[in-house]
Amino acid sequence: MMWRGGLVPSLRRAARFYSSNPPKASHQNSTRPHAEKQRRRRVREEGILSSQHGSAEDKAVNWSEKQKIAYTAHTPPGTKKDTSLPFPSSYSPEYVESSWYQWWEKEGFFRPEQHERLSHAVDQTFSLCIPPPNVTGTLHLGHALTVAVEDALVRWRRMQGYRVLWVPGCDHAGIATQTVVERKLLRQGGRHRQDFTREEFVEEVWKWKNEKGEEIYHQLRKLGASLDWSRACFTMDSGFSRAVTAAFVRLCDSGLIYRSEGLVNWSCALESAISDIEVDSKELSGKTMLSVPGYENKVEFGTMLSFAYPVEGHNSEVVVSTTRPETMLGDVAVAVHPDDPRYQAVHGKQCRHPFTNRLLPIITDSMVDMELGTGAVKVTPAHDHTDFLLSQRHSLPHVTVIAGDGTMTPSCGQWLEGVKRFDARQLVVDALVEKKLFRGKESHAMTLPICSRSRDIIEPLLKNQWFVRCDEMAKKAVQAVEDGQLEIIPHYYTKTWKNWLSNISDWCISRQLWWGHQIPAYQVMLPNSAGLQEEHWVWGHTEDEARQRAAVKYGVNPEAITLTQDPDVLDTWFSSGLFPFAMLGWPEQTADLRRFYPNSVLETGSDLVFFWVARMVMLGTELTGQLPFKQVLFHSLVRDKYGRKMSKSLGNVIDPLDVIHGVSLERLQEKVKEGNLDPREQVVAVEAQRKDFPTGIPECGTDALRFALCSHKMQGEDISLSISQVLSCRHFCNKMWQTLRFTLGVLGDNTATVEALPKVSPLSSMDRWICSRLYSTVLQCERAFEAYELHTVTSALYSFWVHNLCDIYMEYMKPLLNKQDDDGAVLSTDTEHSGNERQAAATVLYHCVSVSLALLSPFMPFLTEELWQRLQPFAPEAAAHTSLCLQPYPRSSQMAHWHFAEEERDFLLVQEVIRVARSLRAQCGVTKAKPDMWAVCSPSQAQVLLPFGSAIQTLSRISSLQIYSSDRENKPPSVHATPPPKTSLIGVVDHTCQLHLHFQSGMDIRKQILQLCQRRDKLVPKLDEVLSRVQSPDYLTKVPSHVREQMDSKVSALEQELKTIEDQLKLLQEMETAE
Repeated sequence: MMWRGGLVPSLRRAARFYSSNPPKASHQNSTRPHAEKQRRRRVREEGILSSQHGSAEDKAVNWSEKQKIAYTAHTPPGTKKDTSLPFPSSYSPEYVESSWYQWWEKEGFFRPEQHERLSHAVDQTFSLCIPPPNVTGTLHLGHALTVAVEDALVRWRRMQGYRVLWVPGCDHAGIATQTVVERKLLRQGGRHRQDFTREEFVEEVWKWKNEKGEEIYHQLRKLGASLDWSRACFTMDSGFSRAVTAAFVRLCDSGLIYRSEGLVNWSCALESAISDIEVDSKELSGKTMLSVPGYENKVEFGTMLSFAYPVEGHNSEVVVSTTRPETMLGDVAVAVHPDDPRYQAVHGKQCRHPFTNRLLPIITDSMVDMELGTGAVKVTPAHDHTDFLLSQRHSLPHVTVIAGDGTMTPSCGQWLEGVKRFDARQLVVDALVEKKLFRGKESHAMTLPICSRSRDIIEPLLKNQWFVRCDEMAKKAVQAVEDGQLEIIPHYYTKTWKNWLSNISDWCISRQLWWGHQIPAYQVMLPNSAGLQEEHWVWGHTEDEARQRAAVKYGVNPEAITLTQDPDVLDTWFSSGLFPFAMLGWPEQTADLRRFYPNSVLETGSDLVFFWVARMVMLGTELTGQLPFKQVLFHSLVRDKYGRKMSKSLGNVIDPLDVIHGVSLERLQEKVKEGNLDPREQVVAVEAQRKDFPTGIPECGTDALRFALCSHKMQGEDISLSISQVLSCRHFCNKMWQTLRFTLGVLGDNTATVEALPKVSPLSSMDRWICSRLYSTVLQCERAFEAYELHTVTSALYSFWVHNLCDIYMEYMKPLLNKQDDDGAVLSTDTEHSGNERQAAATVLYHCVSVSLALLSPFMPFLTEELWQRLQPFAPEAAAHTSLCLQPYPRSSQMAHWHFAEEERDFLLVQEVIRVARSLRAQCGVTKAKPDMWAVCSPSQAQVLLPFGSAIQTLSRISSLQIYSSDRENKPPSVHATPPPKTSLIGVVDHTCQLHLHFQSGMDIRKQILQLCQRRDKLVPKLDEVLSRVQSPDYLTKVPSHVREQMDSKVSALEQELKTIEDQLKLLQEMETAE
């Protein structure tokens, strides 16, 4: 129930005749968004089906099959994985993810009780529940986002030393489950639900649940979710059922639940009321033939029919229009606007119904829209929400003409009794034609309400139901947010929260099903009350309690009372709304309830803001006296690459296990065809798969999937996730794997032990820089986690590991650690490359990798555990706990001695020098030769570059670095006194720093001249364009000063680069001539 794909609007009528706003504006404003939504959907579908988006090869995920490595060591389930085996040469998700989860679970690492054993435990609690998915369903990538986000938060808090409880659960999903089991019984044995007793059918549902209900839990384990399985909660468990009964009884006792007659969304196929969330809206642009359950032929919708009612005693008629002519048997009045000049003469008159012979009063009401149809409206209170409200104002009767099974009732007359409603539609039209009352039919755009479960057309029906009175509870929910007691993140949802709750209507909680919580209310039959139409109801935790309540209420002997329990069940959202406290044992005052309630946070998709979150807040506050959680964190919805929401009805859902393990295109398309899709939707879905995954989906692994999901900004626009992004994260996993292989090789060559982090004081400039970058990364992760900005955390960690650690530090250290340069030449064993420095570098490398693994653990639990365990033999001291998931999360306060702000700032110049040097090498087409390089710069820049000289030499692939400054008075002593040779190639770092590369041989002069000419040809028009803007007449008066400064800098930079190019071209041409 909790994880439906998106927000579904409330039921809208097929044709709209009433408005409290100006008529035209109201109608147009209500239809335009729907029409636009349909247009966008058609464009997306056409884009998928057309060839304009390119061939499958152009748009498909590019990947090649990677070697799969299996973990083959004998490891009984629940025992620790053997990491002493040889380290595989490449990353394989199958190998990495084997055995770890069973060990974590068996050891109880995910239970809050392990908190007492943590050496770094703090006296703080972090608790939340997983949004309970339907027991019938399976998870798709949208659900995987929820799991990835929540598990990252849970693992982070657990590593911080919090007492953590994350409760798994499943929702019984009344309608969905009953529908699935009914289909199964019909398919296997040809039997309908009505062929069983209620008890027998419920027993069949439990059998199905026990056989199939574990699939979601299997997916959650595969996703690495660190849930406390010992507290798993199912909404039909006996304990949860007691909570549901207690909630109903308490709300009845306080007058917040009442029984009343009202119009409900009715599915004739299910023979039950359904909630707004289970109503889909299908936009029709005009006449449309649709398949309807229970009908062999398609049924026509999207037409407006007009017919006449003769005015009694008056030689005139009133023509009304309707999209549902079968309901005219239930008409009880005709309404017109009091100011409509066309009907002034018939005010207060009556019309004669042509089939029932009833007299229908012509009433006036300002809500009638004169601009729509004929301006006269048939009033059918028992089958239309607006007409029902109108009937209450004008004291009109209610005549039900459609029964719960979708057939016409006896009140329609023998000619229609028992006829199915859409078959009756044509019979009514034919009869109107025969009586010469039919006035025409035309195409009409409309919104058709459809049951999302059965695809049946919703029928508004008048039923006695149980309702929750919501107004006062809603006011408290609004006030909680306004007072700051409840924080909604992102904050822009607070306005939506207030608007919706300020206009909330009472909530119908009755459902005409057999699977669910049977309503604990009993109809009372008193002695000598046979034949009386008035209903008497009581409620209680048990039938005996209800009997005692009835005896007291009606002053009779308990034995003289006959009780009949309401056969209906409660709306699934009612029980789901109790989840945050019922999962902890409420109404009993359990230890869990005292310790973990209120929950710390509720994290879920933004589509559930009203249907679940608001109801939890209202029910939690009313029943426990406390808000159920302190914060609500909404994440965005996951869409496919075409912008469509992930939905089973579109066939575009992807099972996360298919991304984790990989899947063929054939199997993907089999899954689509196994679903109950509309034929056109199936064609679109199959074609989208063929284009996107022509060779299937590659094996990406759990860690890559989780990291990719958390890399998106949760609080903003919807997420368009592509498998290419997940594949890129798998490449990052391999990068981590190879980093550890390198690190283990380095550590294995060193005989001295690694020092503990607090004792490590990096000496060299490069060591100080990488240590400071790690400190800054830890600080960035701390702040982003606290703000729930997981995308910032993942970005910082990726950037540090790939760009700082691998691309720079490890590349710089390789010659030192290997004692030879990249070409295999043995380096001289001098003081710079001493054993002490190699040991210091190995220690720094160890801690950079170890700390980074801990930082990444909440996102990549399997890979980080595997790599961390292999690093442990080299640890300076035994780990406090046997698993990384229980280690302390790195804190910046513990690494303050690694903060070197000056080195971080200085290295920005160093990086730019290396970039320009590499660019010059590439321009020259040089691959192996190592030229000499001069850096001509200011004295202050020379002071920055000198300590990083060896790093610049290694990373720029040059044979030597000479630093030259023309300012002889202020230049540092180590600066070279000789200027660079005039035959050098020049690269500009900034206006005071230039690089001069001097090649002895091996440079392709002709190629270099060509590249410089091409670069010049691109820069000249750029400069001309900027100059034309700067030299415009109104530039000084209209352009802000800070923009003018930027433009001036841009002009200077372009002019400087062009001058340098011209100088280089002149030099190269001289060299070419000399050759």
